[in-house]
Amino acid sequence: MSIKVLLVEDEEALQGLLEYNLQKEGFEVVIEGDGGLAEIAVAEHAPDIILLDWMLPNKNGIDICRALQSKPESRAIPIIMLTARAEEEDKLKGLGYGADDYITKPFSISEVVARIKAVLRRVNPAIAEDVVSFANITLDRAQKRVKRAGKAIDLGPTEFRLLEVLIQRPGRVYDRAQLLDRVWGQDIYVENRTVDVHVGRLRKALNKGFATDPIRTVRAAGYALDETYSD
Repeated sequence: MSIKVLLVEDEEALQGLLEYNLQKEGFEVVIEGDGGLAEIAVAEHAPDIILLDWMLPNKNGIDICRALQSKPESRAIPIIMLTARAEEEDKLKGLGYGADDYITKPFSISEVVARIKAVLRRVNPAIAEDVVSFANITLDRAQKRVKRAGKAIDLGPTEFRLLEVLIQRPGRVYDRAQLLDRVWGQDIYVENRTVDVHVGRLRKALNKGFATDPIRTVRAAGYALDETYSD
């Protein structure tokens, strides 16, 4: 599964440059050019990391950063500020409002890629590692294998991708639209009910021979991998 980057930047030339080069590096890129719509884009796309310009129409990057930090559902998403403001005071202000890193313009694409990878390794190593574990569940991305308490779990490709999304942020509730986006992609039409069917299959495979269910269903919200439900 690719790492999803939300780029909040209103300059079209820079949008295109970053999108092209980040996609070459294997990142999935979603673009929003209006600061006033940035929080909606975060809720819709559940990005792994946000590249956030300081100067934006309708709402500036600092206010967006502050708003995202105030919400439990977006607080853990790392943010890298992009700005032409190079003064130390501005940098400290950005970091003080919750940004994880701060890149001043002009910058090289290689620097942006390196900073993204460094921040992700620091705040959420599960995204970058081949083998990810949660409670007694282990998922091996490279070998496409899943085990629970050492027992091999046979999953189909869709169920594997679902677990891959849930296991990288245990406890986080993903709604059906977010899971559709992350597992099936933005360009494929799939009904919300399909998510429930595949979560049911994943749950059945994970729970076979076990007394407890690690997948929590949140009514009218979605699904999460929850330690309180694990064996």
